Amino acid sequence: MLMKLAGKLIWQLGLSLFVLSSLAFAEDPYRFFDWNITYGDIYPLGVRQQGILINGQFPGPDIYSVTNDNLIINVHNSLPEPFLISWSGVQQRRNSYQDGVYGTTCPIPPGKNFTYTLQVKDQIGSFYYFPSLAFHKAAGGFGAIRILSRPRIPVPFPDPAGDYTILIGDWYKTNHQRLKAILDGGHRLPFPDGVLINGRGNNDSTFTVEQGKTYRLRISNVGLQNSLNFRIQGHQMKLVEVEGTHTVQTTYSSLDVHVGQSYSVLITADQAPQDYYIVVSTRFTNRVLTSTAVLHYSNSARRVSGPIPGGPTQIDWSINQARSIRTNLTASGPRPNPQGSYHYGLVNVSRTITLASSAAQVNGKQRYALNSVSFIPADTPLKLADYFKIGGVFKVGSIPDRPSGQKMYLDTSVMGADFRSFIEIVFENHENIVQSLHLDGYSFWVVGMDGGQWTPASRNEYNLRDAVSRCTTQVYPKSWTAIYVALDNVGMWNVRTEFWARQYLGQQFYLRVYSPVESIRDEYPIPKNALLCGRASGKTTRP
Repeated sequence: MLMKLAGKLIWQLGLSLFVLSSLAFAEDPYRFFDWNITYGDIYPLGVRQQGILINGQFPGPDIYSVTNDNLIINVHNSLPEPFLISWSGVQQRRNSYQDGVYGTTCPIPPGKNFTYTLQVKDQIGSFYYFPSLAFHKAAGGFGAIRILSRPRIPVPFPDPAGDYTILIGDWYKTNHQRLKAILDGGHRLPFPDGVLINGRGNNDSTFTVEQGKTYRLRISNVGLQNSLNFRIQGHQMKLVEVEGTHTVQTTYSSLDVHVGQSYSVLITADQAPQDYYIVVSTRFTNRVLTSTAVLHYSNSARRVSGPIPGGPTQIDWSINQARSIRTNLTASGPRPNPQGSYHYGLVNVSRTITLASSAAQVNGKQRYALNSVSFIPADTPLKLADYFKIGGVFKVGSIPDRPSGQKMYLDTSVMGADFRSFIEIVFENHENIVQSLHLDGYSFWVVGMDGGQWTPASRNEYNLRDAVSRCTTQVYPKSWTAIYVALDNVGMWNVRTEFWARQYLGQQFYLRVYSPVESIRDEYPIPKNALLCGRASGKTTRP
């Protein structure tokens, strides 16, 4: 009997060791990064400025990764003030603690470090990171994230001869602390001073290509407020990917990239061997800012010359282009199954949320809001308050599902939502500017956009078959944009404008996607190394 019991125990132990070793063997790869955040002199528009550098670089280094990689990023804050990095478009599956915005994560104190543990779970595509606190984004600290498909997953185009990151954005010569002081004083920011391409001004960036070869350009608008048009003299661009979704491969002569958005295009060096302008210019502005870079043929016989090619001027052109961007239903996503196999148009919507943006004065200071609520940060990150059940930090339901018509007011706005529900969100823009809205933790289907007032009858115009799935969408002046979201990611997620002055002055809130089970199957436990601040100070995370 004892021998039989001993044999059974040995077998069970052997099975356990086999399972553990199998899990270890099957674990996804790790990539390690060690970053030092400092101030340093930069000259993006020809004048010396105080910029935020990552390991001495402006912009920061590219993050290269493959689907499901674990990214271990140790960030040393050598600034004299708190600092945070957020990872725009990285979904942080079941792990909003790593999102890097103040609603989820305590800032890294001066002279301290924090190690982010991210997994690019079931994702591919082009994204970027940026500093999320204060007005640091106006000083740099941003860089590109590229997530490549695993080798066995087919990509719907041949491997390009090269893969270039192109970070574009409007820029101020004014120090970011001065810009923050303007906002804190209740005033609007002036118009930006210029446009940067990879942190440089006019003709300071060069991209070399070889005659006859095809290249991939990953374009992200990391600026503060302006939509930008991207074009290349004498060349067409074939759109292939938008924020993690392979697209129908439509060819464009120029592309509107709204603030916070990312696109991948293919270009072929099929013109005469010379240099050509790469042009980026502001859209929908009375004064147009333009910056150029150079597309250099390796066998070039002539330097860049001639007039800079002009861009589109009409809003209707931009709307039609946006509607033409659709999901490639025959392409594989990060998994072997086709990315179009999820029939979002057949799922019943359980809830409709309408979000209207607005601008107004509150207590004599400029503020911005969604559904009349202008967000103010709490003294404790909301996710920590939720985890430790600290009362009085926020109230679920402090922002309504629909515009209330109330006068604008200040609150720490949090909206509750049920895990695994399927919702419709309608963004309404009653103002005369193009807006750009983002949702952390998710990709969503942009099912419709049009001018005027949204009504239930507007659903008749929705694209319920191959709408593009992305994390940032534009809303045109006096118009609406509708999205569908499958709430399959538990956590506290930031919904915000990508116009950074508006975000700083309240045009954001947090969506609390909640599962009453509170199981690690639905959400990872709090990180062992989580920083604790505010009313969470002195508490413990876990062994």
